[in-house]
Amino acid sequence: MIRCHIILLNIIVLFGLTTRSFSQERIIIPEITGEFNFDGKVDDPCWNSISTFPLVIHTPVFGNQPTEKSEIMVGYDNTYLYVGARMFDSNPAGMLISSKRRDEFEVASEGLFLILDTFNDKENALGFMTTPSGLRTDFTVFKDAMAFDPHMGPFNLSWNTFWDVKTTRNDKGWFAEVRIPFSSIRFKDDEGKAVMGMICMRWIAYKNEVDIFPAIPPDWGEFSPFRPSKAQEVVFENLKSKKPFYIAPYTIGGLQKDYVLNETATEYVMDKSPKLTAGLDVKYGLTNNLTMDLTLNTDFAQVEADDEQINLTRFSLFFPEKRTFFQERSSVFTFDFEPNASLFYSRRIGLHEGKQVPIIGGARITGMAGKWDIGFLDMQTSKLQPSDTSISQLTSENFGILRLRRQVINENSYVGGIITSRVGIDGTYNTAYGLDGIFKVFDNDYINVKWAQIFDDSSPNKVFSLDPARVHFNWNRFNEKGLNYDFTFSRSGKYFNPETGFQMRSDYSHYNAGIGYGWIPGEESKLQNYTIGLRTSAYTSNDKGSAETIETELAYDFMFKPGLNGMLSLGYMYENVSDTFSFSKEVYVPAGKYQFYQFETHINSPQVKRYILGVDLFAGTFYDGTRFSFGLEPSLNIGSTLQLALTYDHNFLKFKSRNQSFSEGIAGFKAHIMFTTRLSISTFIQYNGADDEMVSNFRFRYNPREGNDFYIVFNEGRSTYRDVENPRLPLFNNRALLLKYTYTFTL
Repeated sequence: MIRCHIILLNIIVLFGLTTRSFSQERIIIPEITGEFNFDGKVDDPCWNSISTFPLVIHTPVFGNQPTEKSEIMVGYDNTYLYVGARMFDSNPAGMLISSKRRDEFEVASEGLFLILDTFNDKENALGFMTTPSGLRTDFTVFKDAMAFDPHMGPFNLSWNTFWDVKTTRNDKGWFAEVRIPFSSIRFKDDEGKAVMGMICMRWIAYKNEVDIFPAIPPDWGEFSPFRPSKAQEVVFENLKSKKPFYIAPYTIGGLQKDYVLNETATEYVMDKSPKLTAGLDVKYGLTNNLTMDLTLNTDFAQVEADDEQINLTRFSLFFPEKRTFFQERSSVFTFDFEPNASLFYSRRIGLHEGKQVPIIGGARITGMAGKWDIGFLDMQTSKLQPSDTSISQLTSENFGILRLRRQVINENSYVGGIITSRVGIDGTYNTAYGLDGIFKVFDNDYINVKWAQIFDDSSPNKVFSLDPARVHFNWNRFNEKGLNYDFTFSRSGKYFNPETGFQMRSDYSHYNAGIGYGWIPGEESKLQNYTIGLRTSAYTSNDKGSAETIETELAYDFMFKPGLNGMLSLGYMYENVSDTFSFSKEVYVPAGKYQFYQFETHINSPQVKRYILGVDLFAGTFYDGTRFSFGLEPSLNIGSTLQLALTYDHNFLKFKSRNQSFSEGIAGFKAHIMFTTRLSISTFIQYNGADDEMVSNFRFRYNPREGNDFYIVFNEGRSTYRDVENPRLPLFNNRALLLKYTYTFTL
């Protein structure tokens, strides 16, 4: 076994050395000289002395010259990085401008993107985007923009920092000036010299055209233009990293009302809890490359509600993290296995069975020390004694995470480790350590290996035993043009239960293999790209040695140059159900072995119109019955002031042998009114037919400047069928009106 490991390591080192990329010629970014008015007109004399970046078309036909002229320039001084952009347009009346809302990302609007690999690590980057309306969207890119899970992009859209933008429009096009404080972007400097990776993009929405510098081809799919490893290296001379120091106190006032069962379970009584509290967030630069965040009495009242889901599986649902404190450089803490299985899942902190757990405070340190990526997080929660007897109590707990990674062999290979802990004041504990490495062995081939082990108060703890451990191996070739493939083996032991993480199954082994081929047909074809692929996945029980789940899928993905895109697939499923599980009180699937087949399709209209429609369809057999499910997602952008969106999903299940049927859906309505880029109102109303519940979320936001926010938030959960239980359910389950004000002091 040791000999095999040595041979594998030698192969990795050999391929890693042979695939080391040659140094590209770096571009020196000039300092801004002369007078400069930050007004969005891009007409100051200082811009005339700065060279523009030569853009080429990324899509729909890579390498062609852009259909419209663009002049994008980058400069800097001791305090700010500046971007000046002139986006000329021969048809300015045709430009799409559909939002003013902060952090809008998937928007049908003309756009300007700047991607900065500030540490030049070829894996992580910061993204800044604006449109003619002057909206500001910032995000982070991780894993070199390689989406390991096709349903989740390699972005953290909740990340925010301090920066400004000004835009103007006229009959020649639109113009933008971006100003980013160096204190807002962490980077390494070597005696006043900083090297970063940079990508600039212009999206001409009404033509579905992306123009880019440098000339990154679309060979790796829709996220190709965001890959830090393909960025142009640029140099800033005479520049020192700035240490940020922000103090952001907040105050919250409001009223919370909950209906809960009394002790005798004979009726629901109202529990009123007036809320008046305050908290504090601090950001401080420990060194030029390390940032510390402190939080006291943390609250997330302004966070949008989770999307409602109907669970058609026998496993727990996975919800993404939306809370801002856990967002900055969150990819540093990533230690995941297959999709929705990870050693660290931040929603374990401050949330319990859908109920918020008070967070006393915590600290986070992220950044680099030498060649090491560092992530440290420690949070302390209060005990939870809910008045609702259906929710279990929870002791006060401490959560700790330490993550280290460093580059080895070549610019896209890393080794690292992680330590996690969850310790209760009642003596309970769940700790873990993990070791991992990701190695680039060919241009698009990556090997990913992991080992993790749990130590828990309720299970035997044997060092290097497979029972409380998990091993993971993955070989993946990321390609949308030409051959792509992947193979995964992962084994989770009997006692592997990461209470700081997330996984749906226990005591199992996972096998996954896929192969596909993609085409980018060129200028003559109406298709922009298309791919055909075959994938099979199996989960087996370690204890019994039998298969629990087997899935095989033949899929065809396509995108037309105007933007219409979708996928078609045929799938075979085998499920070995050990325990009966239910979809409702009357509809269930008994224990047994099942084989069924399913057709699936997803179609999306071009994202370059004011009206957009997405359609999802599932049809086929389902366990010992049949399934027909469909989803509709229409949205309408009325200028840049109003956005309306609907979602509707419905599931029809029928089990003739048991004379059972299930017909339930989820409906959602979103509306965003954007008076200016600083003042907006949003509402999110959802109905879940399976739970007979309606959830409403209303948010008013006034953001006069970055770091200064005033929110009015109204949340309500309401039962739509009150006679389903005895005693009769109340008119509403919970209702809250909250006001939150945050002011950030820059020191």
